[in-house]
Amino acid sequence: MGSSSRQIHFNGFVKDCVGHQSSGMWRYPGDRSTQYTGLDYWIELAKLFERGRFDAMFIADLIGYFDVYGGNVDSALRTASQLPINDPTTLVSTMAAATHDLGFGVTAGVFYEHPYTFARRMSSLDHLTRGRVGWNVVTGYLPSALRNMGQRDIPHDERYDYADEYIEVLYKLWEGSWEDDAVVKDKAHDVYADPAKVHPINHHGKFFDVPGIHLSEPSPQRTPVIFQAGGSPRGIRFAARNAEAIFVTGPTPELVAPTVQQIRNELEKAGRGRYDARVFMMLTVITANTEQEAWDKYHDYERYASTEGALTLYSGWIGTDLSKYDLDQPLDDIDSNAIQSTAANMQKVTGDDGNRWTVRDIAVRRAIGGNSPVVVGSGNQVADELQRIVDLTDIDGFNLAYVTTPGTFEDIIDYVVPVLQERGVYQREYAPGTLRSKLLGTGDFLKPNHPGYQYKVSR
Repeated sequence: MGSSSRQIHFNGFVKDCVGHQSSGMWRYPGDRSTQYTGLDYWIELAKLFERGRFDAMFIADLIGYFDVYGGNVDSALRTASQLPINDPTTLVSTMAAATHDLGFGVTAGVFYEHPYTFARRMSSLDHLTRGRVGWNVVTGYLPSALRNMGQRDIPHDERYDYADEYIEVLYKLWEGSWEDDAVVKDKAHDVYADPAKVHPINHHGKFFDVPGIHLSEPSPQRTPVIFQAGGSPRGIRFAARNAEAIFVTGPTPELVAPTVQQIRNELEKAGRGRYDARVFMMLTVITANTEQEAWDKYHDYERYASTEGALTLYSGWIGTDLSKYDLDQPLDDIDSNAIQSTAANMQKVTGDDGNRWTVRDIAVRRAIGGNSPVVVGSGNQVADELQRIVDLTDIDGFNLAYVTTPGTFEDIIDYVVPVLQERGVYQREYAPGTLRSKLLGTGDFLKPNHPGYQYKVSR
């Protein structure tokens, strides 16, 4: 039995596309990911997550496509490697109407929409979800996205300078434009909102000029819960300043642990509490009634895994065309302008023989699970391992990637969740209130030690 008594949180990690982390699995019998264009698929998935008492559906996104492998987009199209892909924000309202407590973390990049219009979009979703929405802040890493937006390829750390001002504009709009009691709904005097209590933000910065008022009245959380997934030193500093939920990745828990320690340290340096942000690690779980059945399932999945798809994804993640490498060549040091933490971690991984991983290792071993560890076993065995990982890494929970959908999530909910609940480390019922209140237990609004709080006009 796992030793940790800390509460464990789950997010379901999905994307509005066919293939996500595990390549080729859209071909597996019973997988429904090719139905991603229909609302019924998403409604049923949201209801499933709520049945499993997941904190949120974490919806990844990207603008662009994986065209590093082979120097073109052909492999991504052939293997459905996160292409085609649709806009995740369009899904949230419908799923919120079908659920009562599940949160929704929506990914959106700072380079692809002006903060003035984006502020309205997120406020609208916060209203329609009754305060159950979060924003996963990304700076982007695919050159194809910037090319198609008519922008230059921006050096890694400079992206965060841009993001700093972008989110400052949002805080000013969400927190500093409308006073709490600006909306009076006074029918007798024909006054819906008091103009004296709605203020222009007068922002004039290096990247943005936003002089006016926010278009939306205050939503249940004002600022949606801020998610962030930066693993580089610059990304971690940004996350420690702004994020309330931080997403970490790595091929092994042992490689994730130092990153979590760095995040906790940076939270304190930013003037926040060491545990003011929930930290989630990406993980893929394959489980069944017994260990043997779980491994049988894993080996069955292997028959459908796409090695080309895995190399296509990894080439984009590390910014290096792996088609140019000999399959048995160890990965040399890579100067990545893409996801630096992914490149750095893969250079540290060794196989069972103690040798560094080769390109073939990535193609074969990461076709299932992508850029995450894979845990295989019975419900009790998986629960043991999750509690061990929590103890080892000091994380708060897991962003659960899928091999097949909804099958992977159904298995976790049927075999793992009841064990964790019986051990008293997983919620049986949701806490009341908004996503922020449920996830952090600190109320509906930003805490006073959060940088966005300084812009509040009244509370």
